[in-house]
Amino acid sequence: VQLQASGGGLVQPGGSLRLSCAASGFFLDYYAIGWFRQAPGKEREWVSCISSSDSSSTYYADSVKGRFTISRDNAKSTVYLQMNSLNAEDTAVYYCARLAYGLGFRESEYDYWGQGTLVTVSS
Repeated sequence: VQLQASGGGLVQPGGSLRLSCAASGFFLDYYAIGWFRQAPGKEREWVSCISSSDSSSTYYADSVKGRFTISRDNAKSTVYLQMNSLNAEDTAVYYCARLAYGLGFRESEYDYWGQGTLVTVSS
């Protein structure tokens, strides 16, 4: 099982980025996937998750609701996080992870993690 996060980079405030989480070694359709982030000097926090393909329901932290959109393309075994209206508080390393059980709001509920991709929002 592997998860490969990519798409991070340097972006100006107000800009957009799309992160990708490429999954391999398992059937993505059956699993919910979450995104977390860890800002410098802070603990890792939950950002968003998308349920398995049965419903593909989406959930967002209040801090990103209305600006971020999570989606999945099972044919490409990839989950995306579209991030718009970025600000300095969004600067962090972003991780994707596979949900093992639970509602998906806590790190302990995830079993496999990608390596992280750095997003820097700065002018």
